[in-house]
Amino acid sequence: MSHSVDLQEKRDAVISVHPEISGKAAGESARAARAAEFDRLVIASDCDLLDSVVVPIRKVRSATLLGTGQMEQMKHHVQACEAAVVFVDHPLSPVQQRNLEKAWETKVVDRTGLILEIFAARARTSEGAMQVELASLNYQISRLVRSWTHLERQRGGFGFLGGPGERQLELDKRMIRNRIRQIEQDLVGVRRMRSTQRAGRRRKEIPTVALVGYTNAGKSTLFNRLTQAGVFAADQLFATLDPTMRKVELTGGHALMLSDTVGFVQELPHELVEAFRATLEEVVEADLIVHVRDASDEQVIEQGKVVDDTLHMIMSEGWVEGGSEMPPKIEVWNKTDLAPQVVSRINPGIDGSKVALSAVTGTGVDDLLGLLRDWLESHMSQTELRIPISDGRAMAWCHANGRVLEQQHDGEDMLLTVRMSQASLGRIRSMLEEKHVGS
Repeated sequence: MSHSVDLQEKRDAVISVHPEISGKAAGESARAARAAEFDRLVIASDCDLLDSVVVPIRKVRSATLLGTGQMEQMKHHVQACEAAVVFVDHPLSPVQQRNLEKAWETKVVDRTGLILEIFAARARTSEGAMQVELASLNYQISRLVRSWTHLERQRGGFGFLGGPGERQLELDKRMIRNRIRQIEQDLVGVRRMRSTQRAGRRRKEIPTVALVGYTNAGKSTLFNRLTQAGVFAADQLFATLDPTMRKVELTGGHALMLSDTVGFVQELPHELVEAFRATLEEVVEADLIVHVRDASDEQVIEQGKVVDDTLHMIMSEGWVEGGSEMPPKIEVWNKTDLAPQVVSRINPGIDGSKVALSAVTGTGVDDLLGLLRDWLESHMSQTELRIPISDGRAMAWCHANGRVLEQQHDGEDMLLTVRMSQASLGRIRSMLEEKHVGS
């Protein structure tokens, strides 16, 4: 028990600031939802949120963002709360961040910095850690402060090599750039490995389905429901950072690879989009996208737009080989246990269609599995096979690896009308030819 008390004592006391810039088109409910989401991000960073302050801004100051009077008011508030950190729900330039820290005499973190800190704490695999570190370094390199100008390192030598050398700050920047280059090289290897894995799945005709969605929409819970994988899932923002892939067996002998990916959020920092390229390529290179949406959230429409905009931004980056066509998409409206009224408004189908379910209770999951099976079969071939009635093994194989649409007797043979993948058709034909040759 004392151990948990010690952990609680280490939590930073913080304040969140929500600048509301005059003239920015956003409804009251949208602004409130964004502020609430930001505060949830602050809490997700394991901080003790003391207060959440809305600051209206008529004119943005390039040096400080806020006006002089607002700066002074916030300084008194920060001191009264003894806040260790002030989180600002707005991108801050390096100059703005430094000036705010100087004025308030405390650490200041903007929206991008906050998301990066959460990602750094949540990354569980070496690949995820590399991607977060790359994003953090690209973010930090322009924010190194010359707080040690008295530490001017001298470099010995003769003639043109003599004199004042690099400051510690410049050395730090050089070290960061070297580290960035190293991580980028390592991630190229990761992307190459993933590309090889995708090519292998295509050769085996195993399609990939990517789960995407706004953060905390329930992707990992649905992933666990479909695969029994035991992936970490929690009611918190950015619970999943590291991509996970599992095979899902469907009825009719069908199978697919399901990929769980990082959740999206409003104004996802570009540093993260670029750094998570190796992960996000799994989405845009997928054969099908399943967009998971939180049906119980009042901002579900706006969140869906954020996801769609982010997907189109990724596609426009030119990451996809051979074109930029968006994969077909199924929308899953999750958490119907919290929003049962949604079920009656959902019509199942493929590409832009919707299915309502609850990943927690399992209600409606069979509808999704049926949609996935229908989608798989829509890419299959239909043919007629003649199989000897005595060949029970071949008959059973057809039922296990495809869909038998019709079967009828024809003397000592069975005529089967089947739908299955090209790979499965090749396999059953080889089996029948071997049987014929052997006889």
